[in-house]
Amino acid sequence: MQLRYAFRIEPGPGQRIALGRAFGCARVVFNDCLRARKRAHEQGAPYPTSAELSKRYITEAKKTPERSWLGEVSSVVLQQSLRDLDTAYRNFFASIKGTRKGPKIAEPRFKSKRDSRQCVRFTANAKWSITPDGKLNLPKIGPVRVRWSRALPSVPSTVTVIKDAADRYWASFVVETYPAGEALPALDRDQGIDLGLTHFAVMADGSRVRSPRFLRRAEKKLKREQRSLSRKKKGSKNRGKQRVKVARAHAKVADARRDFHHKLSTKLIRENQAVSVESLSVKGLARTRLAKSVHDAGWSSFVTMLEYKASRYGRTLTKVDRAFPSSQVCSSCGHRDGPKPLDIRTWICPRCGARQDRDHNAGTNIRDEGRRIRAAHQAVPPTPGPGASRR
Repeated sequence: MQLRYAFRIEPGPGQRIALGRAFGCARVVFNDCLRARKRAHEQGAPYPTSAELSKRYITEAKKTPERSWLGEVSSVVLQQSLRDLDTAYRNFFASIKGTRKGPKIAEPRFKSKRDSRQCVRFTANAKWSITPDGKLNLPKIGPVRVRWSRALPSVPSTVTVIKDAADRYWASFVVETYPAGEALPALDRDQGIDLGLTHFAVMADGSRVRSPRFLRRAEKKLKREQRSLSRKKKGSKNRGKQRVKVARAHAKVADARRDFHHKLSTKLIRENQAVSVESLSVKGLARTRLAKSVHDAGWSSFVTMLEYKASRYGRTLTKVDRAFPSSQVCSSCGHRDGPKPLDIRTWICPRCGARQDRDHNAGTNIRDEGRRIRAAHQAVPPTPGPGASRR
């Protein structure tokens, strides 16, 4: 499986200028090629191919006075910008045809130098390298200092340099990992998780993890910084400085949430052979009055981390359908007595008389349902392949 490893980099003043030049050149090539395809669509002509666009807007454009500065950056950066446009169009057409899963993808749009995220990608053809002293050597930029937090599991083929809204620079590597060599020792333990807002997670074994509410805790500072930004004159340097302050305040919240998700998901995967979790409709819940709290919890990113870490370390993640009545069934006797308002946190089963905590009961039911789903999948015989003999 492929994983992305991101590390902070610290380019010097001259290297920041060179990276800004690379961001700008890649953006111009992307916009020129997008404009050519939009013009062809309006005229009813076939879309120009990637080879035609590369020749016209990269190779020949470098020879013109208007675009001669394209030669100041690595040609690989410009070619990869054109590849990004091709990928955007493929995703757009696949979304229209219905062959791409997920939400609908809009038509590619023009990029702006004021976008909160700027990036360029270097492939192996660019001959980038990691120096013996641990620096990232990029063509026409030079060796850049990297904050290595861990070792790469394999040799990466590409590196993407990203500048985010908080003026931070990142080097993102996509590397191939081999789960068979990273599998953890098997355990005789499984866990069910009920995700919520008051408690981020309530486990089937009774343990609870309180919701950190990172956004709620930082709201006062975010409002103060945003209010200060709104008072700055548009286009002024002070407004630009304050915009970075606002972006850094938001980035601090996002980083803290991501760190919390990583630590909790790693702990659950290491301590359990199988984990069962409910597949929540985050998009639907985000339309309610609880929208801010739902987004602050970040359930989707947490479940995504559980999913790839389970695959990487030889564990099993079972998703229980959101229609499963985990809060309506007594985990002791299996009696179902219907839905309950959210203000009812404990209830007594009318059949067996057991006193049930709403969240703990739901976590236990999710764990039991996950066991049933896994047993059902193991009981189904594998489908014979096309070459299998039939008697």
